Amino acid sequence: MTVRALTICQPYAHLIVKHDKRVENRTWSTSYRGPLAIHAGKSRSWLDSYDFDDHPDMVFGAIVGVARLVTCRHIDRLCDGGAYAWVQTHPYTCGPWCWVLDSVVALPEPLPATGHQGLWTVPDNVAGRIRAHAA
Repeated sequence: MTVRALTICQPYAHLIVKHDKRVENRTWSTSYRGPLAIHAGKSRSWLDSYDFDDHPDMVFGAIVGVARLVTCRHIDRLCDGGAYAWVQTHPYTCGPWCWVLDSVVALPEPLPATGHQGLWTVPDNVAGRIRAHAA
């Protein structure tokens, strides 16, 4: 089975695996639903100095967890209620496309990997190790 991944800048990848962030915001939509490896990018451009103090265990350039992508909604369509009505008041919801994550599992050890733009396929040698922890 192919494992899909998304590269996310820190501190946001860290906040996802710590269960503080359940919405990933993108400028593009996806029809993909299912397991999603969370890859912490190498860039430090989104960090403030306090991020290092608050999260000294942040990792860069590695897959740090697995989540389930359950829906992708445009921010303008969040007011339609339903099971995902909470997304409109989530502190990390800013859109334009809100990728809603559930069943997040932090990996016990980060798996070094090179990230890519968009949804990407995890190499087979890493995918097996991810599946072992996401089961």
